[in-house]
Order: sequence, then structure tokens, then C-alpha cells
Amino acid sequence: MGVIALCESAAPATPLPTALGEIFLTLAAQAEHEIRRQLSERLAHADWAPPALIDMLALDEIDIAAPVIAASPLLKDAALIRVLVETTLEHQIAVARRPNLSGGVVDAILDRADPVTMTALASNRSAEIGEAAMHRLVEHSRRIAGLRAPLARHPRLSESLAQELYQWVGQALRQSIGERFQIDDRLLNAAVREASAKASRIPVWRPLPNGRNAEDRERQEMERRLVDKLQAAGQLRPGILIRALREQRYGLFERALGHLGGFSPAQVRAAIHSSTAEPLYLACTAVGLDKAVFASVLAELRKLTDGLPGDGGWSATPMNSHSAARAFRQMMERFATV
Repeated sequence: MGVIALCESAAPATPLPTALGEIFLTLAAQAEHEIRRQLSERLAHADWAPPALIDMLALDEIDIAAPVIAASPLLKDAALIRVLVETTLEHQIAVARRPNLSGGVVDAILDRADPVTMTALASNRSAEIGEAAMHRLVEHSRRIAGLRAPLARHPRLSESLAQELYQWVGQALRQSIGERFQIDDRLLNAAVREASAKASRIPVWRPLPNGRNAEDRERQEMERRLVDKLQAAGQLRPGILIRALREQRYGLFERALGHLGGFSPAQVRAAIHSSTAEPLYLACTAVGLDKAVFASVLAELRKLTDGLPGDGGWSATPMNSHSAARAFRQMMERFATV
């Protein structure tokens, strides 16, 4: 409890001497979880604490790190970027929500391009999001539906970016954008038609039919053997879904999801090609994929499937894996034996 006692004493008028700061840091590093949590809360607004201690707390477990990430004036850009690189998704979201976030940290978040973290950033009205960063967010919103509403209401959204965003938002947000910027609907609709015309000239990814050629058959056979081998060894886990998408191996993702959940290939394909992401969310939840990473999985999958599944309305209802599996099978019942 000596660390807490130091905090409860009067804050010094000047920064702590180096030697005392090192003692403070050593004591904190050896303290129990609850003591570190209380320490983080009490030092969150202190401008006299040893910066190394604040940096250490920011890298700790999220319930310890959150207060200093949110408020500490001693947490500089380099430390915040280190948090983005070395810690969990929850830490990254906390950084994105930090008041008055600098442009350098904003760019670091955009460079990592995690959908959940970028959505938190788009909701941060005090972050230093310049025109270039806002343009990057609008571009990301083409594939990340969760970005669209906060961007449509963001005070730094310019008229030109609003016209770009308008091309892929729903009717309610189109009306909101039109009312806010008093833009002629004819101009906005012309922008949509222009974007559609451009898209029609861009080759679109389509999965090759099974057995189209020898190379495709060989790849599918390799993926089948990999999944079978992992399953036989008891090593087939949800993490392979993330790995498959990062390696742009759509077929491996589809096959692994089916094996993990005991779903038919037709059920998995129907979920991926659905007008809403709800069936895929249920399937991923059923096989134990963490809800926190689903947005990232969805974004990566849409890169490979021309934006599928669609953006039809749904909500990510919390449920356990058994309930999710039951709901998925009921939803996909007509595809069960195909």
C-alpha cells in the first residue's frame, strides 16, 4: 500500500526527482492488480507523476490502462502509438476515444485500418482529424458500414467529402447529408451514377466455380487437407478464420467456418452472400469467434467478395455459442443439405 500512500500525499509543485521517480516506478511494477488500478485512477490527471510510470500503466491490462489513456497529460504521442502497436483492441479503442487526440496518432490509427478503432475515432469530435485524414475515413466507409453514421454527423465533414460519402450510405443518412449541406439532390444523384459507372468498368472478384481449372482444384485440395489435419489434431480453432482472411484465402475461410460449426458449404455460402451480415455474425459467434473482432473479420471478408455480405439492417445481439448456432441453423434451414 506504500504506492497508494505516496499518491495520497500532496502532489509536488515540481516534477519528482529522478531517483524518487525510479523508486515509484519499481514499487508500482511490483504492486498487485488492484493497487495498480487505483494508482492509474489517481494519477490519470496528475502532471507531476514520472512519465515512465504513466507509460507503464498505459500498457497494463485495460482496466488499469483506461484512466491514463483517457486523461493523462503525460502520455505523449510516441507512447500512444506504442499502445496502438503492442496492446489489445480495447486499448486501441481507448486511444481512439482520447480527447484532443493529435493528428499524428490519428494517422497511426488510420494506417492500422482496424474497423472498430476507426469507428471509435470517427465518433471522437475533439480529435485532430484534418482534411486528408477525413478523406481516408470516408474512403474506408465504403467497406465499413459502421463508419458512415458518425462521419455523416462529424463537424469536420466537408461538402466535397459529403458528396463522396453520399454514394454508399442509406436513405436516412442521405437525407441528413442533403439537409446539412443543402446540396441539390440532382448533383448528389449524378455523383452516385458516376461512381456506379466507374465501378462497372472495374473487374470484380468472383469465386471460380469448383473444378474450373487444375490450379483451382489443387488449391481447394490443399485447403481441405489443412483443415482436416488441424481438425484431426484438435487444433482447428476460430483464429484460422482471421488468418485465412489476412492471407486472402477465401476458400480456406469458407471451409474452416463450415468445419468449425458443422455447417454445410451451402449454409456458409448463403451467409456470406446474404443481404445482411447477421447470418455470418451468428455463424462466427457459434464457432467461438470473439464479438470484438467480428467487425474486422467482416471488413476483410468484404474485400474479397465485392462487399458481401450486404449492409441490411441488423443488430449484434449478445448470445452464447449454442444460442447463436441454433439461430443460425434456423435461419439457414433451407440450405442445410445442399
